Amino acid sequence: GALALAAAGRGGRVTAVDVSWRAVCAARLNAARAGLRIRVRHGNLFTPVRGESFDLVLANPPYVPAPATGRRPRGAARAWDAGHDGRMVLDRICLEVPRLLRPGGVLLLVQSALSDPARTEALLREAGLKAAVTRRRRIAFGPVVRGRERWLRQRGLLSLADYEEELVVVRAELPV
Repeated sequence: GALALAAAGRGGRVTAVDVSWRAVCAARLNAARAGLRIRVRHGNLFTPVRGESFDLVLANPPYVPAPATGRRPRGAARAWDAGHDGRMVLDRICLEVPRLLRPGGVLLLVQSALSDPARTEALLREAGLKAAVTRRRRIAFGPVVRGRERWLRQRGLLSLADYEEELVVVRAELPV
């Protein structure tokens, strides 16, 4: 919702998608309160917009690696739990986004360095897009990473010296 509101506030025609009904309702309510027109759809990733094309896709998917439970995340955890390697949704985005972009269209995707940005770049390039990490920022561990800190260190995803998480923005463009 926050990305959709920011884009609509800059004058874009915006479609937002979320798997959470609570997030869909919040986005609709916040758009109405701000006087912004946003088309908000409920569904899993790109399914609600299949067959449509876009100049820009903004994505802030779940990207935090999570201990294996044998089940898909439920409830609020769907916003951050991204499977054992943090790529449960990232890989789907890399495979499916080229069909949603118009020629010259751009994907801007935020993810944690814990979930292998180099793999994201490689998958996007394999799909025919020009891709690169364009921004990096280190932030203090949030509550999710703090809660998994021991597990992430045991897996070797965090060293004993790491007390910040690196977030990256991957930019990918479909050639004209």
